[in-house]
Parts: sequence; C-alpha cells; structure tokens
Amino acid sequence: MQLILVNGRVLTPTGIVDGKAVVVRDGRIADVVDDAAAPAGAPRHDLGGGLLVPGFIDTQVNGGGGVLFNDSPTVEAIAAIGAAHRPYGTTGFLPTLISDDLAVVDQAMRAAEQAIAAGVPGVLGVHIEGPFLNAKRKGIHDPSKFRVLDDQALALLSSLKRGKTLVTLAPETTTPDMVRRLTSAGVIVAAGHTNAAYGTVRKALNAGLTGFTHLFNAMSPLTSREPGVVGAALESQAAWCGIIVDGRHVDPTVLRIALRTRPLDRFMLVTDAMPTVGMIDKSFDLQGRHIRVVDGVCIDDHGTLAGSDLDMIGAVRNAMSMLGLSLEAAVGIASQAPAAFLGLADERGAIAPGQAADLVLLDDELQVRKTWIAGAA
Repeated sequence: MQLILVNGRVLTPTGIVDGKAVVVRDGRIADVVDDAAAPAGAPRHDLGGGLLVPGFIDTQVNGGGGVLFNDSPTVEAIAAIGAAHRPYGTTGFLPTLISDDLAVVDQAMRAAEQAIAAGVPGVLGVHIEGPFLNAKRKGIHDPSKFRVLDDQALALLSSLKRGKTLVTLAPETTTPDMVRRLTSAGVIVAAGHTNAAYGTVRKALNAGLTGFTHLFNAMSPLTSREPGVVGAALESQAAWCGIIVDGRHVDPTVLRIALRTRPLDRFMLVTDAMPTVGMIDKSFDLQGRHIRVVDGVCIDDHGTLAGSDLDMIGAVRNAMSMLGLSLEAAVGIASQAPAAFLGLADERGAIAPGQAADLVLLDDELQVRKTWIAGAA
C-alpha cells in the first residue's frame, strides 16, 4: 500500500517546510520529497494547505468515550478509549490502570497484549499506575488497594509479551534493587504518588528509574531543606517528566519555571484523561466515588482531583498559550519526547523516513482535521 500526502506544510525534524510530499508505504514513511519528485501512480491525498505533524503519544490515558480502563480491562475497552482520543490527535497511547488488585492488573496486561496482536490502532502497551504507592500522596487512588512490590508482583509486571510496560510507583515503598530488577526486565519505571525524600529518589534514578508521573501532583514538593521528589525531578537532566497542562493541575507559572531547569525534550505532555473525553456526559463513577468535571478537571465530592477531561491537541494548544512554547516545541513534547521515553524514538514521533506513518493534520486554528495511524485514516 502506498499513499502520497501533498499540498501541506510539513513539520519535519528540521522545522516546518513547504512544497514537500510525504510518501507513505506499508504503514511507514518511505520518504519526504519535493512535490515534483513524488512518485507517480500512487493515490494522493490533498492536505489543503494544512499543517502535517507527527501523531501525539499519550502515556497516561485512564479512559475516554465513556469507558474507564479499570472498569473494563479488555481489548474492547482499549479500542474504545483509543477511538475516543484519536479525533484529538492521539495516535499512540498507553491505556492506564490506576491502583487495583493484582488480578485486575493481570487482566489489563493481557488485554494490552491482545489488543496489540489484534492490531487495535494506537495501543503501544500499558501503564500500571499503582498499587505500589504511598497513602500520604494517594490522590484519588483507593489506598485499600495499595500493596508491597514483592516477587509475585514483580513477575507479573515483567510479563508483558507485546508492547511497553510503564509502572508508576513510590520509590520509598520499595528498594533500589527492586527498581533495578524491573528495569532489567524491560519495564519502564516512573515515580508518582510518592512522599519520598530526595535521597531516596536519587537512589531510584541510579537504579534505572527514568520518569516522573504528572510532575508536581501527588509528590513531595521542593522545599528549602528537603528537595523532595520535585527537586530530584528538576535536577535530573535525563529522566522524563509528564506534565498535565490544563491550568488547574499545576499553575502555569510553576510549569514555566520548571521548563527552565532542564532540557525541554525531557518533558512530555500527558492528559491523565478520564472517560469524559469525547463525551457529552461529564460525570462517571470511579471505584465507588462519583466524579464530575468542573472547569475542565475531574473532581470527587470532596474536591479531590481525579484525572482530567483534557485531550492531547488541547494540551498542545495550552503549552503554547500558557507556557509560551512554539508550535514546534509543543508538538515535540507531545510526540518525540514520549516516543523517546518509551524507547520508540527510532520508529515514532517524527515525520522522517523509516518512522511509522502516525500523522495528524491541523488547520490554522490548531484543530485536528484528520489522523493517520500506520498510514490508515
């Protein structure tokens, strides 16, 4: 199968270029050439002068389209969540399970494997957020589900046969050796819902931890005498920090300061999205609690944040308007940065030969007009 995308502005690794055609063959970008050099005879799609950017990758997606992954850890749920987020430019995602019993974790991991095997568009693996967390920073998680990361749990977390496994844990609830065993098995480990001291996080980083889940939220803050998790995250120049840019989870001023402390490509946009994305009904139940959307964020009856109603193109626009990023930079932390975090930089996150043809067409108002996943619209 071959497709040629023409008459658009293309965001390449070197910037936005005009007069270029993107040649897609067998689900991958075969070439980016001058319009005049595009192969003849292949089907063409006229981009109408729109902006073609790499597809967005969201590493934290709890739900969408009325579906919560915890309620239905199945292939069908993953497909529904992916379909709900795709109109907003998400072409790759990790369905995310918040703290639950190990039997449910097992179901979620098997569903992710099966979804990838079945060719469900966009699914790249699974994010297990908990239950190895600190009750002092529980957020909306149910602390009755929290448990110790033991050998049984480690074997389960290391068992995914297809795709990527991301595990969010509180470093103070485990040991550097356990972190090292996870990462040695190919699991990506991030710190989140943690009250760890700076020194504890540094040991976890040295043991292979490479991420911080929703920076600033549900973690020990940077203070004058104890840098905490936030201090360790901002000091690190190598780990990736997920940020929820909705103006509510974190004050934009705080995020602007954070962006100045470390390489921009070590930040990545996440939605932490709940079932309300793509739905008119902006309420749902989460493990026995009623959640509703108020001013763009999900809260329970006590006002506790419970994820977001954010989508990825909204996060990109917010990164530009709230954080002052250029279009190229905002798209980069929605595509290239998460691809690198997942170890997929060689195959996703850029419009370049050899990359997956995961693409998003934007108009001048930065609204999504069309998406392609592996070259399929």
